[in-house]
Amino acid sequence: MRGAMTLLPLLLLAGCKDEPDFEARYDKAAAEIEARAEAMDAAIAESEAAAAAAGETAATRAPQAERGGKIPRVSPEPLPETVNPTNPPPSSGE
Repeated sequence: MRGAMTLLPLLLLAGCKDEPDFEARYDKAAAEIEARAEAMDAAIAESEAAAAAAGETAATRAPQAERGGKIPRVSPEPLPETVNPTNPPPSSGE
């Protein structure tokens, strides 16, 4: 019984696995992010090439997000004449 009690902690420690350190996790995440960025760049280049082949220019396409995630500002278009914005009926004051 004593032998089992002394072996139990050793078995538990043997079952523990070392977790990767910060550098290993960082390198893995950096490689994954770089691979995703390259895939996105390839997809963008492919869509731009297809748009150029179709005769579209950057001016005819809808505005896209700029680098850094900024969305370019455009002036708002007015509502068509057929659309009349309505307000709710006035309250009775109750």
